[in-house]
Amino acid sequence: MTLRLTCRDFAAPDLPRRGLAPQEILPAMLLADIEAELTCWDGDEALWTEEQFPVAELAHSLALRLRSPDAGARDFALDSVSADPGLVRIARSEDGWSVGFLFAPGVWSTPVAWEDLVAAAGQFVHAVREGVASIGIDPAFLPEV
Repeated sequence: MTLRLTCRDFAAPDLPRRGLAPQEILPAMLLADIEAELTCWDGDEALWTEEQFPVAELAHSLALRLRSPDAGARDFALDSVSADPGLVRIARSEDGWSVGFLFAPGVWSTPVAWEDLVAAAGQFVHAVREGVASIGIDPAFLPEV
């Protein structure tokens, strides 16, 4: 598989400002508040990196999409409450599925088969769940793939 989404340096910087402990905050707020550096890899090449990205929100959206019966029937665009619409896009072409980023127009990953996209998304969701747990927040609000 050539496509990977990785994340590191997890944080929830807005929780102290809200005056709430992680166990007191609503899951929807956690989706927007948990951030990490997100990188899209095409083989060994980093296509784009974004710091302080709402990775929990992306993981949640991807997991829900992958669990839906029509998962592979349509393109994906992250519908975020904390970022620009379509910030991360996954589009299908006759060659396969590619990942793009709103702030890197024209930069798309090499197309991959649906099964490879599902594997990459599943690994990303798993990594986000682990990252969320590493900062002391129960990742139960994030669906598994």
